[in-house]
Amino acid sequence: MYLIARNTPHQPPAVNRTRRCLRPCRKGAGESGRRAVTSVLCPVTPSPGGVTMALYVKAAAVLGQLEGKRGSVKTLVYNSGHKNIKQLFALVCETLKYTSVLNEIITASDLLKKEKKLQMNVAKVLVYDFLFGKGLKCGGTWKVLIMKHRSQLKSALARLKVKRKVSRNEDLIETKVSSKEAYQLPRYVRVNLLKSNTEDVIDYFKREGYTYLGQATSIADLRQIDRKQFISDLHLSELLAFHPKTDLHEHFLYTAGHIILQDKASCLPAYLLSPPAGSHVIDACAAPGNKTSHLAAILRNKGKLFAFDLDTKRLATMGTLLLRAGVTCHELANQDFTLVDPSDPKYQDVNYVLVDPSCSGSGIVNRLNQFTDEEESASAQRLQALASFQYKALSLALSFPNVERVIYSTCSIHCEENEDVVKEILKRHGNRIRLVNLMPSWPLRGLDTFPEGPYCIRATPSDTLTNGFFVAMFEKQPGEKETEQTRESIAEGVISLPAADLTPLSISEQKPVASSLSAQSRKAKVKKVKKRKVKSLQI
Repeated sequence: MYLIARNTPHQPPAVNRTRRCLRPCRKGAGESGRRAVTSVLCPVTPSPGGVTMALYVKAAAVLGQLEGKRGSVKTLVYNSGHKNIKQLFALVCETLKYTSVLNEIITASDLLKKEKKLQMNVAKVLVYDFLFGKGLKCGGTWKVLIMKHRSQLKSALARLKVKRKVSRNEDLIETKVSSKEAYQLPRYVRVNLLKSNTEDVIDYFKREGYTYLGQATSIADLRQIDRKQFISDLHLSELLAFHPKTDLHEHFLYTAGHIILQDKASCLPAYLLSPPAGSHVIDACAAPGNKTSHLAAILRNKGKLFAFDLDTKRLATMGTLLLRAGVTCHELANQDFTLVDPSDPKYQDVNYVLVDPSCSGSGIVNRLNQFTDEEESASAQRLQALASFQYKALSLALSFPNVERVIYSTCSIHCEENEDVVKEILKRHGNRIRLVNLMPSWPLRGLDTFPEGPYCIRATPSDTLTNGFFVAMFEKQPGEKETEQTRESIAEGVISLPAADLTPLSISEQKPVASSLSAQSRKAKVKKVKKRKVKSLQI
């Protein structure tokens, strides 16, 4: 006989959660020599089995959706509704890495033939956790099922290792080899200046036994980091680089929000936009929030930071990240940025906009979609659809009445999403904006598909030891600099810099210097803008 405790009104469920004990206590022996079974209530620690079962179900569902080409890994995981997105994402990612291995093991062990009710994707996530993960964390039927076949599964794994002549599990992973995957990138760590400073973080790691190598002077220095060593980046003062195999996800500084794990290339947009403290800034496509937290740190939590994202779940996750990072100057909006009204009075003081829209993600090293849809990610139809959205978002960002600078970035290597979008923007809006010549000392420039293409910057694993990335920055053309002489030269088909912008560049300078792309503007448009400003001041 077993007793099941129920939660009493005066005890909250989280504290008084008990479950039926499956191992009844036996005390002593009776006169007949048989043990007496005592009915007792065991205060067993609540089992995470229910949660873990849900994890396996969600992971299997995501794998099925990937097979049906219903979205990317990140999108499907965020839309899954699972409470622990990070845990689900990790399980899906690792299962994908071992997918071909799991197929062979499941087939060789005849698991699905012996357990006809077990679905393939459920079997994959269960077998992955049993053989390659940290062990099955669930209880119930599934654990009993896998444990019943544990000998066959382990034997199938051993035979596969012998067949492929490997000794380690990770050596079984087969990936589609490409040039970008041939590089192991450093583990980049951005110091969160809202909670700490670079010197204190360096000292903390040194006390933990890490060796600090000082500041890097070249990209080559970043290639020579050994385990338990780290170095300061040569471009961004608050960025540290560790050995590629360094795992800091459970480190105190990360969980407490003192450091952000962010690729160097991803740090460039906020760093280059560099809004002064107190500014009003928009992060157009904000989730998952690393760039937003970087902008807040640059603002020193002073001013206003509007962050938009259409995905409710991603925005909720982002809110948690910003809370951990100590961000307080933000205003989150669950809204499609392309539907925002730039004339809304709340945005009248916005001077800086960061546009990092959805893209193909083709620049990301070890991109998980290589296991599912790599061929389709670069299809002409998909790139055209992405470029259309990117152009729309960037064009809207430039239409805010008092905007001064707009940064545009993607983690794509495709010209269609990068230089082609910038070229089209300049063609349509060149009468009032100009492209900024970013970081002249940066080693990799934009493609010269149009005259100002090299003013943009690119990043690749081979050249910059980062993910593939693209960044361009637009600056609003000051009306007072549009002189009659400039308009005449434009009418003659000559594009020239205003006299104030003809300062020669030093190759060591890192401050962005703008090059003019001004074109003829009509007096009627100028008058309309002035009238609009007068009305807004009256309001």
